[in-house]
Amino acid sequence: MFEIIFIIAVSLYFIQSVLFIIGVNKKFTKIFGEKLPSITVIVAARNEQNNIKECLSSLSNLVYPKEKMEILILDDNSMDNTAQIIKEFIADKPVFKYLFVEEKIGSLKGKTNALAYGIKRATGEIILTTDADCSVSPEWAETLASYYTENVAVVCGFTNQYDDTAFKGMQSIDFLYLLFVAGGAMNLGKPLSCIGNNMSYKKSAYDEVGGYEALDFSITEDFNLLMAINKLKRYKIIYPLDRKGLVTSKPCPDIKTLYWQKKRWGRGGIKSEPVGYSVFISGIAAHLCICLMPFFFSVLSLYLLVLKLGIDLFVLKPLHTKLGLKFSFKNFIAFEFYYIIYVVLLPIAVLLKKDIKWKGRVFD
Repeated sequence: MFEIIFIIAVSLYFIQSVLFIIGVNKKFTKIFGEKLPSITVIVAARNEQNNIKECLSSLSNLVYPKEKMEILILDDNSMDNTAQIIKEFIADKPVFKYLFVEEKIGSLKGKTNALAYGIKRATGEIILTTDADCSVSPEWAETLASYYTENVAVVCGFTNQYDDTAFKGMQSIDFLYLLFVAGGAMNLGKPLSCIGNNMSYKKSAYDEVGGYEALDFSITEDFNLLMAINKLKRYKIIYPLDRKGLVTSKPCPDIKTLYWQKKRWGRGGIKSEPVGYSVFISGIAAHLCICLMPFFFSVLSLYLLVLKLGIDLFVLKPLHTKLGLKFSFKNFIAFEFYYIIYVVLLPIAVLLKKDIKWKGRVFD
């Protein structure tokens, strides 16, 4: 019976991977030059004195028509030197604007409130968001904006992480794998997820759903907005695999921070559509079977384990190549051990206790 369940789980895992490969490699029409829309880049920062300068430096190198771009840096009530660092850096850069988030919009909390505050003051046709612990490529804004052909309302991009250690490297591969699933599903017409550190959307579509203040509160505000726009059934939502739209973020520094990040994402994913649950359940089943292998060991189960690892390798190595990233087999092995553990334990962490700790705040 164990072997039959394992065969079914790995078979479903393989089929889904093939579908996601098809989706993530889908090509989209682009626009250039004068057709590029006006944009507003928004970064919400809270207690980011150790990260914000690197982020600002990368944003200052963006290649985009200056008359069509503004960059809003939102100080979300930081209690460190974040504000001073921002003000000093942007003093001679008119494209940047510093905004202190002094208004609470409706019942919004934390980062969601900061983003809503910034969007209300944005003048661009397209909103692009990234995080204060991220660095963007010089072509990032131009790349995402170039996909806004007729009827496109949301364009997401890929994110990797600094990977100079195995702990950081496994997080980077995890990021890319999750976005591979998100991008593959989205390009097949089934939006499952996105990440706000590399996301963009039409301001008119945002206004059409009523903004963040009209949506139920979610600790994963990016996913909440994505699904709201998708429910309009009027626009295209796409996830191009384009190395020029890559963002690099800093990984979690320790296991505790990583735990809260995964729990936050897991809580947000509870509101996923049925297809999202099916993807998650098949992943849990395959990894749970791997965990149970010592108790039900057989040659067939060993072959199935190797097949599962081969599927992941077949997905991740080409993905790194297409994004212009170096693939580390050492990090891949670390990721596989880590992935088995957290996929199995995440549902327990999400269901046992609902509170979420993030950026010095507690959400329930």
